Amino acid sequence: MADQPRGAIARIVDHSAFRYLLIGGASFALDVGILALLHEVFGWPLWLATGTSFLLSFVFNYSLQKSFSFGSRGQHVSTLVKYLVLLAFNTGATVLIVALIDSTVLGWGGGKVVATIVTTVWNYFAYRYWVFRAPRADLSTPPA
Repeated sequence: MADQPRGAIARIVDHSAFRYLLIGGASFALDVGILALLHEVFGWPLWLATGTSFLLSFVFNYSLQKSFSFGSRGQHVSTLVKYLVLLAFNTGATVLIVALIDSTVLGWGGGKVVATIVTTVWNYFAYRYWVFRAPRADLSTPPA
């Protein structure tokens, strides 16, 4: 009986969704930190600071999502191309959402949070079933 709580915790930690959210949280912190630095300290226009900070968190997020969250063994070029397509879409969506919400009481910080929530939801499914999808031979044992 004593192993049941530990087993439940291990199942949660071993699940791709938990790892995805953990890496995503770290990426978000990096992204917001760079955004605040560029916009608030260096005075960059919001659209440029938002896009730049989002793109700069790319290497960290991509490599850890690929290896740690999804354990992808797919070809690097294939997953990178798919990730870049999704990255371009997410960058545009993020810049648009932050710009739209910046003029409200939530400001750019609230816009960044809303953009992150929205993209987090669709990205998990895009990563799991498209970007880092297991090769056809491995589909019989889907990732957790």
